[in-house]
Amino acid sequence: MSTTRPYPPGDRGPEPGGASGASEGGVAAAGASGEGAEASPGAAAPPGGPQVRRLSFQDESGVVPLARDFTRQALYAWGWLPAASADQRAAAEDVLLVVSELVTNACLHAGGPDQLRISCDNKVIRVEVADKGTGQPAPRTPHRAGRPGGHGMFIVQRLCLDWGVIRTPGLSGKTVWAELGAPA
Repeated sequence: MSTTRPYPPGDRGPEPGGASGASEGGVAAAGASGEGAEASPGAAAPPGGPQVRRLSFQDESGVVPLARDFTRQALYAWGWLPAASADQRAAAEDVLLVVSELVTNACLHAGGPDQLRISCDNKVIRVEVADKGTGQPAPRTPHRAGRPGGHGMFIVQRLCLDWGVIRTPGLSGKTVWAELGAPA
């Protein structure tokens, strides 16, 4: 399990085969409505780099369903949905569940999320939720499957390739990120 990383968001460090991390290439900014977000229909990522979308939660209510709807629109734009197979459908549902868990955790433990950022390259979707909280998310230990609550980070840990927390020195808050593999 990873909860921190020595390198900045979007840089997954050296990877075999020359895979690159999510960069700001192809950035498409979006407000709460998702307007202004651009994507190539039917393509996981454009030749110029990964697709990136942002959702600001400033003055928004109902942020969990808003985040799921925003993410679902991005998955359609990036070709993850509609799913052609059960594995592709499961991968898209995993992304939606991770978004729900990270945004919910920000609501419950950090005074609410500030921004959702999702990026997609051909191999990985990266979800980032920024908030002003000071706490350190971690799976509850011991995990008690039969008890309500406390499963959010356990679910994230189980579904994701990796996850962690980024803090910027001198600034309040944090960004909790998670990376999920693209469907085969």
